[in-house]
Amino acid sequence: MSFHPDAPVFSRLRFPLWLLSLALLGFVLSACGTAHAETLPYIDLSVRTPLPSAQEADIVPLRIAVAAIISPQGNVESYANLATYLGERLGRPVELVQRRTYAEVNELIANGTVDLAFVCTSAYVDGHDKFGMELLVAPQINGDLVYHSVLIVPAASPATSMADLQGKSFAFTDPMSFSGRVYPSYLIKQLGSTPEAFFGHVFFTYSHDRAIKSVAASIADGAAVDSLVLDYAMRNDPTLAQRIKVIHRSPAFGIPPVVVPPSLPPRQKALLRELLLSMHEDPVGKQVLDGLGIDRFVPIDDTAYVEIRQLIYETGGMK
Repeated sequence: MSFHPDAPVFSRLRFPLWLLSLALLGFVLSACGTAHAETLPYIDLSVRTPLPSAQEADIVPLRIAVAAIISPQGNVESYANLATYLGERLGRPVELVQRRTYAEVNELIANGTVDLAFVCTSAYVDGHDKFGMELLVAPQINGDLVYHSVLIVPAASPATSMADLQGKSFAFTDPMSFSGRVYPSYLIKQLGSTPEAFFGHVFFTYSHDRAIKSVAASIADGAAVDSLVLDYAMRNDPTLAQRIKVIHRSPAFGIPPVVVPPSLPPRQKALLRELLLSMHEDPVGKQVLDGLGIDRFVPIDDTAYVEIRQLIYETGGMK
């Protein structure tokens, strides 16, 4: 290539400058590539993990809490079929959540950590009054919506009333239990004393079936338990009738309910209520209810727990 000697200097330099610019650009790109080659990760786009479908990603587990009215092992055995049934009918996986104390279950409900819970009566009253725990349904058992606190002692015990247990050992179930702590404390108050002064030794079993076993084995001289749990235990172990005896039975009180947290969306609440209320009409649901000793679930309101609330107040409230 040639150029005219009389051409302007700028025209004569245009090609060399253009060539120089390309050379400099190539050098810069080469330098950047060298500087980052060791730090940039290698991504193989041929290896891909499929994402879950939108429907699968939106499904969250149904979380069910069961207060330790019976021991954790007993809860799993008793409520596993119910949990499975609800999950299958709702098309959701299920998580059965357990805690050691009634207060811990109430905390789960207050925080909205669970969607549904089976609680004791005083735990409901406490949760309703403190953070708005809501009733959903109640189990109807043997045609009734009531239960009793029953005072039990070893079969060989000479005791015939609470007064005869003064200075003895006593098994409470849970600090928040109505039938297992509040009501027997009320009986002691009627005798002009307190549990701490009245009994020689007290301890907590944190479930009604463990309290029953403590008395049957003469580890405790007495205990007060949920009559429904006692009936269930005696059906499963007829030998208990020879090892324990009932020396006092309370008046009838509103049955332990099924509750939901106040934060549960109304649609979910309505679906759960409808499913539980119609469960006895489904042959599979009826079989699950029979295993729990429940006739059916029915509506219930707060007026069923007026007497319990009053007795809690009279004995000094929840501990």
